[in-house]
Amino acid sequence: MERIPCVLMRGGSSKGLFFLAQDLPADTAARDRVLLAAMGSPDLRQVDGMGGGDSQSSKVVIVGPSSRPDADLEHLFAQVSVARNFVDVRPNSGNMLAGVAPFAIDAGLIPTTSPTTTLRILNLNSGKIAEVTVQTPGGKLTYDGNCRLDGVPGSFAPIQMRFLDPAGTRTGVLLPTGKVRDTIGDVDVTCIDCAIPLVLVKAEALGKTGHESKADLDADTVFSERLKAIRLAAASLMGLEDRESVALPKIAIVASPRNGGNIAARYFSPKWCHATFGISGALALATACHVTGSVAEDVVELDARQLGHIIIEHPSGTMAFDIDIAGHDAQGIPAIKRASLVTTARPLLSGTVLVPHRQVG
Repeated sequence: MERIPCVLMRGGSSKGLFFLAQDLPADTAARDRVLLAAMGSPDLRQVDGMGGGDSQSSKVVIVGPSSRPDADLEHLFAQVSVARNFVDVRPNSGNMLAGVAPFAIDAGLIPTTSPTTTLRILNLNSGKIAEVTVQTPGGKLTYDGNCRLDGVPGSFAPIQMRFLDPAGTRTGVLLPTGKVRDTIGDVDVTCIDCAIPLVLVKAEALGKTGHESKADLDADTVFSERLKAIRLAAASLMGLEDRESVALPKIAIVASPRNGGNIAARYFSPKWCHATFGISGALALATACHVTGSVAEDVVELDARQLGHIIIEHPSGTMAFDIDIAGHDAQGIPAIKRASLVTTARPLLSGTVLVPHRQVG
């Protein structure tokens, strides 16, 4: 057996394995074989590995010091397929980003300051930088605090995340099709790329309210197939791969809020409804709420006293984002300077993952 140090961490509403880059093979193919074996893929239960049998718990983050002078750390996010022999490094995960700074501090990669430590973290998937502030009173990292996330039991120390210049993560532009709206079949969509490429559809256009439970949406196979067809058609319009096996773009349905938020939404990654809402997808949706003529603008209820502040209603509660807009162009397209939110993370298990030699060589 190969013994590889790692930490199982929760970041936001997801969890996965965190590795130091120096502890994994430099060769991409060898690295991917290690990650598949570590998570127990391909297998729907991931019974022979550390994966949890769904996309929210089959994630890996690889962390190391950054070679760039404008970043303290860099990380590569890997979505390890549950059922297929495939590791995808094209997406990124805002949830898992929440664990990078604490993991790096615990690993001794970065010194701390008091009462907080702020790090600039380069995402190798997108080339974008985020500023992350963690609680380090007296120079000691703490996970204890009163911050609560809907969909995550308990309370923890707050982690402030600020995504800098998040537009055009994958395609290079905020609106990859060059339009605020496109029509796929008889359905209007907005295709946006901010933190992650996302397709937005009004729930009512697909016969939904946008307030359904995860279980109800996952059980509707006709709806799921229609959503998949829209997502693949949108991928082609956005210049992305239009294959079912590719996780980008993500897709969400949107509706008017009912529970005190600004907008209701259900997020899919890519087939199953997210139990909460992916942080990267939430950033894209919050941005779309400020794009004149988008399908999100049709249903969002903005608060004139807090423009840029968006509360998204999701299956487990709400999530809040603050969008810093540096102005709009003549077509009403916003220039996004940064986007921020507060989340939490914590280590669940620290040790070594055991990988059979035959699965590495």
